[in-house]
Amino acid sequence: MRDFFQKGGPILTSIFILSIFLWVLILERYYFLYKVYPKHLATIVQQWHQRCEHASWFALKIRDGFLSDITIALKRNLMPIQVLIGVLPLLGLLGTVTGMITIFDVLNVFGNSNVRGMADGISRALLPTMAGLVTSIIGIYFSADLNKRMQMKALHAKYLLIHH
Repeated sequence: MRDFFQKGGPILTSIFILSIFLWVLILERYYFLYKVYPKHLATIVQQWHQRCEHASWFALKIRDGFLSDITIALKRNLMPIQVLIGVLPLLGLLGTVTGMITIFDVLNVFGNSNVRGMADGISRALLPTMAGLVTSIIGIYFSADLNKRMQMKALHAKYLLIHH
């Protein structure tokens, strides 16, 4: 494992750290959706149903506040997930550039005779690019899934507060 990170250079290490952070955020959102959110929604719906009247302007503003609270809770941490998904491929490209610089340094010093040095530069160029793109592509899937689930949960909450 250490050899893999050495071949990829310091950019690969930073991609790995950001990938871990990305997955922590994604797992936190799924945990929130399935463990925390149902209790949060039940509390808000119960508070709404405990009100005596639901038709006045004041009551409608309270309902809108409840819906805003639900939407904010659902969308928390989605923006950092999307930012990390955008940053990871850029870090991979930075790894490509640093790997190419390594190759050019080897060519400058040794010419075409140091195949081992050129291979190290190529792996330093390709590994971060691959890691950044693969992590980002997988993250895009989960981000889209989370966005869809959050929208469905928000619509469901709106239905519960308006029609019941």
